[in-house]
Amino acid sequence: MSEAAIAVAPAVGRRPPRILVVDDERSMRELLAIVLRREGYEVTLAENGRAAVAVLEREPVDLLISDIKMPDMSGVDVLRAAKRIDQDILGIMITAFASTDSAIEAMRLGACDYLSKPFDVDLLKMKVREKIDNRQLRQENVLLKRTLGLSHQFSNIIGRSDTMLEVYKMVETVARTSSTVLLTGESGTGKGLVAQAIHFHSLRRDKPMIVVNCGAIPETLLESELFGHMRGSFTGADTNKKGLLEAAEKGTIFLDEIGEMSAVMQVKLLGVLQERRFRRVGGLEEQTADIRVIAATNQDLTKAIAEGRFREDLYYRINVIPIALPPLRERREDIPLLAEHFLAKYAEQMGKPVTTVSQEAGELLMQHAWPGNIRELENVMERAVALEATPVILPESLPSSIRTGAASRGNGTSHGSSLGGDALPEAGFDLEAHVQEIERGYITQALRRADGVQGKAADLLGMSFRSFRYYVKKYHVR
Repeated sequence: MSEAAIAVAPAVGRRPPRILVVDDERSMRELLAIVLRREGYEVTLAENGRAAVAVLEREPVDLLISDIKMPDMSGVDVLRAAKRIDQDILGIMITAFASTDSAIEAMRLGACDYLSKPFDVDLLKMKVREKIDNRQLRQENVLLKRTLGLSHQFSNIIGRSDTMLEVYKMVETVARTSSTVLLTGESGTGKGLVAQAIHFHSLRRDKPMIVVNCGAIPETLLESELFGHMRGSFTGADTNKKGLLEAAEKGTIFLDEIGEMSAVMQVKLLGVLQERRFRRVGGLEEQTADIRVIAATNQDLTKAIAEGRFREDLYYRINVIPIALPPLRERREDIPLLAEHFLAKYAEQMGKPVTTVSQEAGELLMQHAWPGNIRELENVMERAVALEATPVILPESLPSSIRTGAASRGNGTSHGSSLGGDALPEAGFDLEAHVQEIERGYITQALRRADGVQGKAADLLGMSFRSFRYYVKKYHVR
């Protein structure tokens, strides 16, 4: 399947995103309708909560925009009803009665965002676009996997970034061969999941897939584990034992962390790959090895070869088809998809009604460096679901390292913009104006460093392109 076909397939036949606007003020309904229809959305209007619920019951809606304070039903009640009809619906609450408490309460009850009247129309458009894009990304990811024929064994490999599209294509291409595959990438990037996907979509899927962690088994035991042994071949060998290579016959053996394998075992493995035969420890009879080998490492094996820690001939034997998995920091556009996936997974496991990630928490996730990659993100989301007492993941449920890390990047002394605890002038000052000046300064600096390329400048500040473009326009930065 061509890359173009993969990229285009999810969009075929898609209707325009449908937005339901609920407000008891006619002028506000009409304003929002004009603004949103100009953006290409299909807009349905409802003058009160009951009319909104009637719309929700008869037609699908992607995004609900509702006033909170209405005479018959509150916007929160409308959102509750919407969630019962469609758990995936997104909601933005709007109110003229703005306060921190009401904003938090709306988020706790399931709103994915919050705006207070009067609001900036450009900010509203930006928020709507972000929510719609995120919803479509999740839907396209599911459709993409169906297009590629990926079953539940591939369900944890989430992403639609260019690098992940390449991984999907490569898995689809090599799965039905018996060629040896070498998976490379940092710890936690999903090498084990890709190995499973290759096996379960191969012609060997009805046979076993045996996993061997070469770094976790001592050298003295690894040979016996792989090849098996005969009774009496060493102290403690009381019976004949079948090895993992025999157990994987006509199936797949996954050699994880192969860079940790000792020099002696590298020689023995090389013999198996060359001859497709082996002997049990202490045995004389040769066994066949009709197996597919998938190896994985988080090391630079070419560097290990130069340092004499890994055999060059073995490297060429296992590196027939290389697949490199990118670190999460290089595929940040996949973070919202992954976070939503793990949220749904652990909410179901724990039986908790947590349905979405708040905008503030999502921004913190996007800004984090993720040294532990996908494994770290999964742990963070499991923890957040376990601790969260509301339907929405709030920043308070994220680890302090993620919250304080983002704060230090935005307000660290190295940036020259933080205020010490005793730096407040006696007469006070305009905090909002000060913050805006800092924002404008960083936007300007990022554009200069990126030679005016807004996408690169947005990456420097850990912002989405649309958010960055909004602030450029807001502060009239040239």
